[in-house]
Amino acid sequence: MADIAPSLLAADFDRLEQEIEALDRAGTGILHLDVMDGIFVPNYTFGPELIERIRPKTHMLLDTHLMVIEPSLHIDDYLMAGSDSITIHYESSTYVEEDLLRIQSAGARVGLSIKPETPVEEIEPYLRYLDLVLVMSVEPGFGGQAFMPEVLPKIRRLLELKLSGGHYYNIQVDGGVNRGNIAMLVDQGADLLVMGSAFFSEHDYGAALAEFRSLARYRMREGD
Repeated sequence: MADIAPSLLAADFDRLEQEIEALDRAGTGILHLDVMDGIFVPNYTFGPELIERIRPKTHMLLDTHLMVIEPSLHIDDYLMAGSDSITIHYESSTYVEEDLLRIQSAGARVGLSIKPETPVEEIEPYLRYLDLVLVMSVEPGFGGQAFMPEVLPKIRRLLELKLSGGHYYNIQVDGGVNRGNIAMLVDQGADLLVMGSAFFSEHDYGAALAEFRSLARYRMREGD
């Protein structure tokens, strides 16, 4: 069943603890954490200290997305901070296999992300290591961008490779996800949808999460 991962980047950081509590009350299982270094992407967000601060306050799975140059220099810090899942970018890592194995050896979920222009074929050698493949459906670096429909064939291709290769990774989509495209994304093969401003603009997180999950389930039933 597809699920929703709210992106903390779109939350109100002036009320961070209240936001975390509200997400917990809503029944959120996964919290997406976008780490940007201002080099790989043209923005800077937060470091491992924020994750250390959040970790003792929630049972949500902390899904850390490292949009940084040379993630090998940062992986250990984010593991120690309490990340349950770490996703690195294929485009920013010199030693992709080594980085993935380091995450795996620590017992965290292993993710690999591709930017909109990167072909799926380039990451095929690494699929056997992955718990998660993240397809960026906007250019990474800023929230609130419009979804890029040209990534849909990539999602479908990842589903085909998953089924034909006996892989078990989740297909995560991040960028411009909203109530209007959830069904389409799940229909293409996505099973984990990152939502930023479209989620945090809702007044009632619990009702919003229930609605978004129901949109994903409905489409899956219709496709059976």
